[in-house]
Amino acid sequence: MIMTREKGFYKHVFMLMIPLALQNIITFAVTLVDNLIVGSLGEFALSGVYIAIQMQTILHMLVVGLSAALIVLAAQYWGKRDVDSVKLVIGIALRFALGAGLIFLLATLFVPHQILGLFTEDQAVVDEAFKYLAIFRYTYIFFCITQVLIASLRSVENVRIGLYVSVITFFVNIALDFILVFGLLGFPAMGIRGAATATLIARVMETALMVLYIAFIDKRLQMKIADLLRFSGDMTRKFFRYGLPVIMGDLLWGLNNATQGAIIGHLGATATASVSIAGTVFSVVGVAVFGTAGASAIIIGKTVGSGDNEKVKEYAKTLQVLFLMIGVVSGAIMFAVKEAIPLIYPNLTADTKSMTIAMLTVLSVTLVGTAYQMSSLTGIVRAGGATHFVLVNDLIWVWLVVIPSALIASNIFHASPVIVFACLKSDQILKCIVAVIKVNRFKWIKNLTVAHPGKAEPEAG
Repeated sequence: MIMTREKGFYKHVFMLMIPLALQNIITFAVTLVDNLIVGSLGEFALSGVYIAIQMQTILHMLVVGLSAALIVLAAQYWGKRDVDSVKLVIGIALRFALGAGLIFLLATLFVPHQILGLFTEDQAVVDEAFKYLAIFRYTYIFFCITQVLIASLRSVENVRIGLYVSVITFFVNIALDFILVFGLLGFPAMGIRGAATATLIARVMETALMVLYIAFIDKRLQMKIADLLRFSGDMTRKFFRYGLPVIMGDLLWGLNNATQGAIIGHLGATATASVSIAGTVFSVVGVAVFGTAGASAIIIGKTVGSGDNEKVKEYAKTLQVLFLMIGVVSGAIMFAVKEAIPLIYPNLTADTKSMTIAMLTVLSVTLVGTAYQMSSLTGIVRAGGATHFVLVNDLIWVWLVVIPSALIASNIFHASPVIVFACLKSDQILKCIVAVIKVNRFKWIKNLTVAHPGKAEPEAG
């Protein structure tokens, strides 16, 4: 049976997916509006913001890794209704996230120009990037706290609060963008610094809302500050035994994105601006893909934790079909909206507009692959317990295929930025072959909550 006939399954998937997708829409819509507003200041300003957020990209993926590791382990404990262990896992993830945020803040405080210089040789772009980074770097700590708290609630199937908080901060951020960038309501026009200030204020408010919700409203975890300060050596070892591959995988993916940013950054301001716009549009159009992957991880993790392996297999088969359907629809939407770029960004040069449209054409194809392989590998395989496999697979494809092919295309063949960009996205299609084989062998099912994990069904790969 390919598609499960279980009543309530599809409703459960979409009830988890829709809030996650909507939250992603709100998050990326903020980036899109920031993009539009900063884009009105010129291509150097737009490129500067793109370069300035590359450190945030690495930190983002590190915290995403910590959050994903939290969800993999905590969702399985939630399947057993072991709330005490869930709280221990949350405390571990939060402490390490805060440590990471502090390290990144210190790095950007002491060697900001050296860091920005890694991503571009254009001094005009570096100057604009520093204006943004000088304020934006203070968002790191707040971002880390918020993301871990949202992941904590997701692990116990509470996905709506993240959406509600994102909606509130969206309107605050956008309103402040207009006020501070252009100098409305009596405020001075701060330009690119205004965009960074708006984001900082929104991040602070976002964190405050999450802390207040968990402290006074949430009924599932009922966490207290004391819960977050508790230490368990056994749980910490388990967290990193199974979570470290997840964390390293997402961190290395962040480094991959930063490396890609550096490759694109050295192709000039036009290529950098085009990738910035294309990436933002991709993030908005791909929200259903990322929402489905997140929902799948929660469902698969909880079901594995309950011990019903046959049900896990049934769900995995059904989810793969959903991944493909969502990918095809998302890819078609991406292909359709690319022609609207000249209308959305009227101030761009003709070269930037045409290059952006070409890059979006590439993404409309690779998005179908992303929908299947990323959702299958992170939403099923990794959440099911095979945490090492996704790390190894990404290492092979990214560092032995994607980055080398892009460098060869750029530095040896002097290919156009669009060809280089296609090389950087090629793994999204190629990894589908690995995903379909791995998922349907079902050797990834591994209950991480059992007392002796070695006796569980072995992990392949």
